Amino acid sequence: MENDSGFYAPLMYSAWLTWAGLGLLFLVAAWVAFVVLSTRQRSGTVPAPPSGPPSDPSGLKRDYLRRIDAVAVDAAAGRVSARASHQELSLLIRSFVRDIAGIDAPRMTLAELNRQGIPAAAVAIGSLYPAEFGPEPRDTQPRDSEPRDSVAAAAETAREVVRTWN
Repeated sequence: MENDSGFYAPLMYSAWLTWAGLGLLFLVAAWVAFVVLSTRQRSGTVPAPPSGPPSDPSGLKRDYLRRIDAVAVDAAAGRVSARASHQELSLLIRSFVRDIAGIDAPRMTLAELNRQGIPAAAVAIGSLYPAEFGPEPRDTQPRDSEPRDSVAAAAETAREVVRTWN
């Protein structure tokens, strides 16, 4: 008489499957550890100090004055909107401060710029905010030259920041 209960004992898996599973778990754990350790900031490292003043500040000033003039010309010709021109002028002032003084101005808020001790740049950038972030004109064809005049005034403000930088 055979045991006819319909119950079969579990099959035994090969030992290599256990070792393969453990090896796979080890590889995943090693990969996670590598990613975490290679991407975290080292506590003992000090960020590199900003580079010193440029060797030729007058050449840097000429370059930024030329770039400001190009933005003003594009705005006057109607190739760039007033908002985009004001945003570009703001970025140029911020980039100039970064290049001449080593202050990371392109990433700073207006309040942070005010705390940096660069009042001329902070005031100039603050004066650009309404045109940068204000509402767009409703009609696409300006009836007067107000947006172009505001770009010309903003460009002159930016030029003044660059010219008077010590």
